[in-house]
Amino acid sequence: MDEKPPDVGTMSIGPAAKAAARRAAAGAISGSAAAVLALAAGAALIAAVGANPLHVYARMISETFGSGYGLGQVVFKSTTLIFAGLSVAFAFRAGMFNIGAEGQMYVAGFAAALAGTAVPAGCPGVLAVPACLAAGAAAGTVYGGVPGLLKAKLGVHEVINTIMMNFLAFIFVNHFLSAGLAEPESVHTAAVVESARIGKLDGVFRALEGSAANWMFAAALAAAALCWFFLFRTAPGFRMRAAGLGPRAAAGAGINVPACRFAAMAAAGGIASLAGANFVLGYKHYFEQGFPAGAGYMGIAVALLGRNHPAGVVAAGILFGALSEGGLAINNEVPKEIVEILQAVIIVFLVLGDTLGRRGIERLSRRRAPAKEVSCA
Repeated sequence: MDEKPPDVGTMSIGPAAKAAARRAAAGAISGSAAAVLALAAGAALIAAVGANPLHVYARMISETFGSGYGLGQVVFKSTTLIFAGLSVAFAFRAGMFNIGAEGQMYVAGFAAALAGTAVPAGCPGVLAVPACLAAGAAAGTVYGGVPGLLKAKLGVHEVINTIMMNFLAFIFVNHFLSAGLAEPESVHTAAVVESARIGKLDGVFRALEGSAANWMFAAALAAAALCWFFLFRTAPGFRMRAAGLGPRAAAGAGINVPACRFAAMAAAGGIASLAGANFVLGYKHYFEQGFPAGAGYMGIAVALLGRNHPAGVVAAGILFGALSEGGLAINNEVPKEIVEILQAVIIVFLVLGDTLGRRGIERLSRRRAPAKEVSCA
């Protein structure tokens, strides 16, 4: 009797799981080492401009995690970066490079703002907020799905598509703003109705009073948990990761690789849409021209530092959020470009550590591999 082949969505990995665990541990170590080395390099730069590195770093910590307002600003900035990083990381797990989070959150924020201005004033928040989030998510999903569809059907590289669609997003949205959807003599839409606004965290945590932190931070943590569960605990997530790791092998195992790629890019656009909601519904309460300010591109760095793992993305998003807010705190002591250099140096050390760590794992695996017996027969 022929044996039934194992289900690729549920079969055990065994040694591969141990190898993945070693890679994850090596990634955590190299990521931490990259941050430490970057801080050391930053200290050298700070000393070079005539400032005391210990004083500057202490000022950064006290003005961010040491004050309620600073902590709230870190939370707000981290929220956007976590969503952007998750968008990039989720697509990357399926072998897709989503460089379009910037444009996806832009069109999604615009759609959420239009929905928020169209909601009747008497509509309760339990209906208004989900409706605006759904409008933004639909726009982001469609905008992310287009390059995924082009890749799946025509083989057009998603990096070129997503980069160009970033420009198109800004062109078309800004056109609609100038065509009459913006408030007179301004670059922003009308404010969303009160019931469509996402509550600030300072309503519960008084220490955060005055900051922009809102409940989208909780949504970011929930999104990270859902991404982890889907990717690592479900059969569709397994197939998506398999399509990213080895498209030919996955196709040979019966996995629809083009469908996985399209779904990953569409989902990435939906995740990026929540970053737009964080700004529009949770902070400004209106759409403002140019609001991402590079946050979508910074999501690439967040995903890279976080090793494309949801937990790592959260940690990296908080780190970059703290660096961004800390840069404002020390702006009167050292040039603000030093913080940008810190972020770049972290990425450089991370890439270097990743290369060295991968080589170390390969050498360790070869040493532990049992020697094959050679038959002379």
